[in-house]
Amino acid sequence: MNLTLKIWRQNGASDKGRMVTYRVDDVSPDMSFLEMLDVLNERLILEGDDPVAFDHDCREGICGMCGMVINGVAHGEQKLTTTCQLHMRHFKDGDTITIEPWRAAAFPVVKDLVVDRSAFDRIIQAGGFVSVPTGSAPEAHSVPVPKADADAAFDAATCIGCGACVAACPNGSASLFTAAKITHLSLLPQGQPERESRARAMVEQMDAEGFGGCTNTGECTAVCPKGIPFDTIARMNADYLKAASK
Repeated sequence: MNLTLKIWRQNGASDKGRMVTYRVDDVSPDMSFLEMLDVLNERLILEGDDPVAFDHDCREGICGMCGMVINGVAHGEQKLTTTCQLHMRHFKDGDTITIEPWRAAAFPVVKDLVVDRSAFDRIIQAGGFVSVPTGSAPEAHSVPVPKADADAAFDAATCIGCGACVAACPNGSASLFTAAKITHLSLLPQGQPERESRARAMVEQMDAEGFGGCTNTGECTAVCPKGIPFDTIARMNADYLKAASK
């Protein structure tokens, strides 16, 4: 395939930034989207130009590092798919593809398609953990967990922290991410002692980072590559209100 790419280029948070058009020829439909960008970067380097900066790591849809807005949709239009798992077979010869970074006040651009997502790390540091005593691991069957709770906790725990929910939300809200990290602990027995303090600390840190508020638009769940359910936000809000009322 021969494609036209319109890519956002920006040298840093203080740079105004601009869209730059590139041509990429002989793209195999079996390439991943990132492999296609690799081909472009190899050519740019050979031509003495600056390669396009973008985040990536595992390239298996697990780590959450890759993230870009493709044709106006976070991770592209393929449902339940990260950018690294999006393949070029979903595009057509002659297509024009627009590629931009995550857009959010709390995610400043580092360079080109790379944004600073350390705000997520600080939300986790605020309470995304359980405090446990040292010693050997307890017997696995000593604390029974209902199957429904275990399944719901696992669904929330699949969040990879990519930030697509923030990029898609018109308010730039991190509610789905924060709710997923709160919910997967609050549904398990090990997370009960700190359940309310955890919700309060993490929600307040989310607000302090400059993320917007949730208005139940639902764009976050529509683009989430792991399909985090929308009701996790309701669980988070219930825990936070309970904690705030005490």
